[in-house]
Amino acid sequence: MRPTLLALIALTWTALPLAAQHGTLPHWEYEGTHGPANWGTLDTVYRTCLVGKQQSPIDIRHVKGAALPAITFSYQPSPLKVIDNGHTILVTYAPGSFITVGDQRYELQQFHFHHPAEERVFGKSYPMVAHLVHKNAAGQLAVVAVLLNEGTANMLVEKVWRYLPDSQGKEVTPERVSVNAIDLLPAMRGYYTFSGSLTTPPCSEGVTWFVLKEPTQISSEEVATFVNKYPHNARPLQPVNGRVIRETP
Repeated sequence: MRPTLLALIALTWTALPLAAQHGTLPHWEYEGTHGPANWGTLDTVYRTCLVGKQQSPIDIRHVKGAALPAITFSYQPSPLKVIDNGHTILVTYAPGSFITVGDQRYELQQFHFHHPAEERVFGKSYPMVAHLVHKNAAGQLAVVAVLLNEGTANMLVEKVWRYLPDSQGKEVTPERVSVNAIDLLPAMRGYYTFSGSLTTPPCSEGVTWFVLKEPTQISSEEVATFVNKYPHNARPLQPVNGRVIRETP
């Protein structure tokens, strides 16, 4: 899939559930006949979910150490806009925040949450994960995954949860309230990286994944708040299919 089309899919992801309700895109879910096992057969536009060879999420094992560049996070505060899109809680981000990896710059578009964490690390699962979705000038996507472990309250998550929409398909934009995605990140920012896909239909490939090695914390109450809305919104693990998974020292 061309990078520009992949980027368009990511940027319009917030509208997918509503579009599906109006018949313009196939409806999908996390269970039942429209669940992950059947995504690839719901419509030809989702076929990559079935036949793709670089699908996400994966269990991160058999990694190779490499001299990889650090991720430089240049995030700024953004006016808070919280969307319940029918599949997750998502925060859209204002232009001007980005990561730099080597000579590549990726602009932050949005971040959203999954329960449980979709990725595993050497078989270990986590209660939740935040996916921060970025796009470079060529339209290529990069996702930074921040694993969330139960512990102390997360101030950014607490603020987002304070403004949760009361129903699916709605958004909340409180006046004079901002968030800074930097507050989601752990202190140590080493990472695993591999080529993968979107973890939701249409499961488009060509996505660069950066899974931070150190989890950050979220309280059990904050997990429970999300679970009350979305008891399970994680795609099952996908085959690695010989992909190389590299890690920073």
